[in-house]
Amino acid sequence: MTMKIYIYLSLLISSLNASNYSFIDTSVNYLDWSSSTESNSLQKDFAYLELEGGASWDWGEFYGFTDIENPLKKYNSPTPDNLRLALKPILDIYIQNGFALHLQTFYLNSKDFYVNNLVAGVSYKYRSESGDFWIIPFLGAHYQNSTYYTGFNGFMAGWSFNYDFKLFEEDFYLFNWNEIEFSRASQSYETIDGEAIGDGKSYGLNGALSCWYKITPSFTTGIQYRYAKYKLGSDSYQSGIIYSLKYYY
Repeated sequence: MTMKIYIYLSLLISSLNASNYSFIDTSVNYLDWSSSTESNSLQKDFAYLELEGGASWDWGEFYGFTDIENPLKKYNSPTPDNLRLALKPILDIYIQNGFALHLQTFYLNSKDFYVNNLVAGVSYKYRSESGDFWIIPFLGAHYQNSTYYTGFNGFMAGWSFNYDFKLFEEDFYLFNWNEIEFSRASQSYETIDGEAIGDGKSYGLNGALSCWYKITPSFTTGIQYRYAKYKLGSDSYQSGIIYSLKYYY
């Protein structure tokens, strides 16, 4: 695991060199799950630290983040009050006319569970003439390696979009990422001997909608609405609010 972290962080930081555009930030975040989510799932509120960055070149774009969840807890503490690590790199290699080869993976490691979701497919990027709005929809095949299931696990479609706007002469932006999994392998979501080992259905929804306020060129704060259905190990609808403060280098 240590080697994976080192390779990923090296890629994230080195990707910012010799690029047309790049950014890197760190943030402090707190995820406050709704009371119904906590009642119907194993979710519990937690804080996390995040390192985030991205870059673009003539040939493509890279984005990624590393999260340390429950940073003041111990790795072997009882779930869900334990230290966890999450990584998500995304790479789009331009093909032609806005289309790109899309590669992304999500890796989560904890004492009781790990998962590595690899998606390979195509994406398309649209940017408005004014430059204040862009959206990247994608579609790809999904391969999963995890504690409970390893193998082809259907498909994933989704998008991310960003919209910059001004309010009272202040800079804001809206951001949304959304992922829909479908045609999952039955072994990945069905119950075995009455014990749920997956998300309950052959499809699932996962994402967040956020609004951000650029306080200064270095500091940004935001509120994110986090949502999921038949995802994150539960068949219930899950929702919460994430409070964040970012520092841009």
